[in-house]
Amino acid sequence: MVYEFGEFALDTRRHELRRGGEPQHLEPQVYAVLCHLLEHHERLVTSKELIDEVWGGRFVTPGTLNSRIKALRQALGDDGASQRVIETVRGRGFRVVVAVRTVADTPGTRVATMPGNGAGAVGTGARQQIQFCRAHDGVRIAYAKSGDLGAPPLVKPANWLTHLEHDWNSPVWRHWLTELGRGHTLIRYDARGCGLSDPDAEISFESWVRDLEAVVDAERLERFSLLGISQGCAVAIAYAARHPERVDKLVLYGGYAVGRGLRSMSPQEELERTLLQKMISVGWGRDNPAFTQVFGALFLPEGTPEQHQWFNDLAKTMPKENALRVRRTTDVIDIRPDAAAVRSPALVLHARGDAMIPFEIGRQLAALIPGARFVPLDSRNHVLLETEPAWARFVDEVRAFLLGAGGASRECDANPEPA
Repeated sequence: MVYEFGEFALDTRRHELRRGGEPQHLEPQVYAVLCHLLEHHERLVTSKELIDEVWGGRFVTPGTLNSRIKALRQALGDDGASQRVIETVRGRGFRVVVAVRTVADTPGTRVATMPGNGAGAVGTGARQQIQFCRAHDGVRIAYAKSGDLGAPPLVKPANWLTHLEHDWNSPVWRHWLTELGRGHTLIRYDARGCGLSDPDAEISFESWVRDLEAVVDAERLERFSLLGISQGCAVAIAYAARHPERVDKLVLYGGYAVGRGLRSMSPQEELERTLLQKMISVGWGRDNPAFTQVFGALFLPEGTPEQHQWFNDLAKTMPKENALRVRRTTDVIDIRPDAAAVRSPALVLHARGDAMIPFEIGRQLAALIPGARFVPLDSRNHVLLETEPAWARFVDEVRAFLLGAGGASRECDANPEPA
């Protein structure tokens, strides 16, 4: 759905506010407020209704809602004095006072909202089915199915720090799960030692690949596409190299072929690696503002305080010892031979300003995979935010690739320059 008002247009499929055709940045909760106001532009929306919709009924002060309204007005060139776009009805709520034209996008498109921490569920009426399977060594692996059940499967190997339930309600991952489930049965799982999977288990790269094998075998999948994110890229690549007959297409975002411990690093990069391990040892799962700020800045430098806090809260679901073992395991990953052996069509995307996995590492990964397409994204975030233009570009590229129509951009040369 597209809502046109004044010089603005809100495209809920692309999760984008445009002004004169140019994308405008909105924080997730500000975006959610605008979505709900426009969806009900023909009437007054009470403050309670907005809080229930955006924060899922959690207690928030009137000042919190008012701050989001103020930020929305600023983004729309409005203010509390003129109230040309959004009017405050004192003691009751808010209403849109400009003419709004509604343009249908595609049948069944829903207005996507972005509740705050832990609120709501992905999409209106969306559900996930959580099940368990046994890995090769008896460890129970929790996995979930969502999206368009019965559609072609898209399997997402586990990345660092997941929780099927918390991610489903997350201000960081909600839009990913919504979009990846459009036209696909999305299958994802918690890695061993993490989320709803068994917490006490051997952690190794080999076991991660075997866990992916266990999930797809439990679902009796004969052929499917894989979507790797961060460390999940290495798992996806290893599986694709071992089982070329089962992998249709390979999508890789924010990944790497060689772990930090095996890369040629500058003294500064080595210091950062050591600091990350120490931060986990000292601050993991604690309500430490310094810890929240550091990890938030690494994963989501353009994220909101609520999104940074969500990462900190998620850390409480994983024992510190497991977090350290996972980090040590990722540091020694090396799937370069596997990458060279991949025969499935591959799309590799990477954010130019990624602070967790440098852009050059992503470019090198793409160069290792025969025939891979490489798409740079203009973002600083390791996990793309719903409100940034890079997210819309990611969605368009991935959808076109999976549908077999090719990407919207030209293929980029991923081959690294000679040393």
